[in-house]
Amino acid sequence: MRERIWLWMTRLWRRPGIRISAFGSAALLIALIAPLLDQTVPAYLTDRFTQDAVLPILSILASSMLAVTTFSLGIMVQAFRSAAGQATPRVYRLLMQDMTTLNVMSVFVGAFLFSLTSIVMFRAGFYGKSAAVIVFAMTLVCIGLIVVAILRWIAHLSQLGSLHHTLTLVESAAARPLERMAKTPNLGARAASDAPRAPRDATPLLSPIAGYVQFISLTELNAQLANADATLWVLRPPGSWVLKGAPLAYLEGDCPPESLIENFTIGDERTVEQDARFGLVILSEVASRALSPGVNDPGTAIDVIHRIERILWILGQQMCAEDRNTKPRFDRVIIGTITADDLLQDGFASLIQDGGNRFDVIAQMLKSANRLSQSDWSDLALAAEKTRDAALGAIDRQIDDPDAVKTLHQMANET
Repeated sequence: MRERIWLWMTRLWRRPGIRISAFGSAALLIALIAPLLDQTVPAYLTDRFTQDAVLPILSILASSMLAVTTFSLGIMVQAFRSAAGQATPRVYRLLMQDMTTLNVMSVFVGAFLFSLTSIVMFRAGFYGKSAAVIVFAMTLVCIGLIVVAILRWIAHLSQLGSLHHTLTLVESAAARPLERMAKTPNLGARAASDAPRAPRDATPLLSPIAGYVQFISLTELNAQLANADATLWVLRPPGSWVLKGAPLAYLEGDCPPESLIENFTIGDERTVEQDARFGLVILSEVASRALSPGVNDPGTAIDVIHRIERILWILGQQMCAEDRNTKPRFDRVIIGTITADDLLQDGFASLIQDGGNRFDVIAQMLKSANRLSQSDWSDLALAAEKTRDAALGAIDRQIDDPDAVKTLHQMANET
């Protein structure tokens, strides 16, 4: 349950409304506690910083921050929709979790609420002479935060909504779960290849709803299984689609299936918390859209090829790290292993199909496959060779120019 609570808290904190509301609530709290600090203010400061010195500044902040917030929200929504239209609708949720944008918007809203609340408190007579000093000091802090936020916002606006910025966010989101996969294979569970098959009389855990498996709380799941001396074979790992009433896993042992199902989070969309393949799928979708006749942007497809290659190359290095710990943490749970073939399929299969008739795109595909075939991770090297063969097959089927086909075959033999 703790992992699931932490998951929902993290998701809520990344939502624009929740994050902005949290900053706004903190600003309101600061404005409300100012009268409680009256006794801490020296007398000489109360004569220098009076209500007349603070109220004009607060009025300026309240009016300007409302306009800035409204204007920035319009820009943010328009930029995110434009980026999703250029790339793929799957990137919209990642864009909505852009920390720079959320922090800047939170500062603007928080400053507006703080200034507006302080004005109301002054006019209502809740603030005394000493409270004016506290509010003035808080206002100076607020102005400093606004200046920093505006500078960050100006720098961020230059790239917000651009395809490069979108691809960078997707690449970062794709790399994180793969890095965790390298450090903690099979999410810390036992690999299905190193475990016995589920017995025929195993009890199926049926999905309560239809959707994607987004997250599995393995710590709580393993603890429940250990207490009951039971073993669980997970049939649908994170990223898998499951129908209502279909088996999620198979249980051997005397453990209530209902309590185990609570450790599976199922939703309408795939997420990147534990789904190591989803980021590569999004990158591949961006490249496929770039190669569509309506867009016709092979440069973006080539950029995506290089980004996928970089992610997989780094993954290969991490998989061969000497300090890599492959010992299962959750020995009561058995999950299938994500293979290098799966990752190459997710990243390059659609690109080969959609770009097999373009010399420039398929040439970069062959070069990337050749480079990945030199990886120290033998599984990745072998999968890259299979990908290269698949690309050559697409070339033979889709390209009619014999000279181009010959050149590409020669390129495929280069190391």
